[in-house]
Amino acid sequence: MSFQDRIAECNRYDLAGFRPFIVDGARVGWVRHGLADRLAAFRDVFVASADAVALHVALRDFDARSAAMDGVVRALEAEGVMRGRRDEFYAVAPSIDHAALFRLERAAIPMFGISACGVHMTGYVRRPDGLWIWVPRRARDKSTYPGMLDNTVAGGQPMGLGLRENLIKESREEAGVPATLAQYAVETGCLRYCLEAPEGLKPDVQFCFDLELPEAFTPVNVDGEMESFELWPAARVMATVHDTREFKDNCNLVLIDFFLRHGLIDEGHPGYVEIEWGLRRWTHDHPAFSRR
Repeated sequence: MSFQDRIAECNRYDLAGFRPFIVDGARVGWVRHGLADRLAAFRDVFVASADAVALHVALRDFDARSAAMDGVVRALEAEGVMRGRRDEFYAVAPSIDHAALFRLERAAIPMFGISACGVHMTGYVRRPDGLWIWVPRRARDKSTYPGMLDNTVAGGQPMGLGLRENLIKESREEAGVPATLAQYAVETGCLRYCLEAPEGLKPDVQFCFDLELPEAFTPVNVDGEMESFELWPAARVMATVHDTREFKDNCNLVLIDFFLRHGLIDEGHPGYVEIEWGLRRWTHDHPAFSRR
């Protein structure tokens, strides 16, 4: 196994199985052909062709689109097509800096191949023998990736919160990090990947943060989403990412980026250039995605 394998595992998809999802003349997502055929039955909401699925032009504003899409999602949920409702809504737009065209239940985002954003924070401790990283294990009863290792703090980006505001909230809920400490997290950029999953397409964006934590601080979960936290030497975290699939797949990307930025993977590492390039490979391979 290798770091390149972890990157490749987050970038497996075939757009031949999907049609663009169009709203107000702009592509906002991708819909599997089978789902597109089902959506065609909602004649007041969608116009489906062999080439695309478009939201009906009669749905002209945010509220009308949101209400119509919510009705469709609830119908699909009743049919068992969608599971895992969160009652949390994400903004849907052609690009991150574009005004939202409508809002959509979080669990439905991959079904429509819509780009979701999340905040991921690596909490680390600097010791005389090097860097140590706080590694949580997800609760065994979570609906997604139960029992897997995760980033110190991670959470989806809902409507109505800024990135840093959301990070501070997630830090408190997932790791018991007080706002007075979480406010010092350093934003280090964003990562993008595209993964075809059973529920649909995930062309997602991860906003990454680093937070150097005091050695005396121990994270503790508040909201029940994490089972435990352990402080690992960076070498152990690297070996686990490199040699296993114990971490939730997209968390590997955040950690590999951390290793690169902190010089734990340097130019002498086999495949260094491929690793650097691979973290952003899918946007180079598919320029259409780079507009998302």
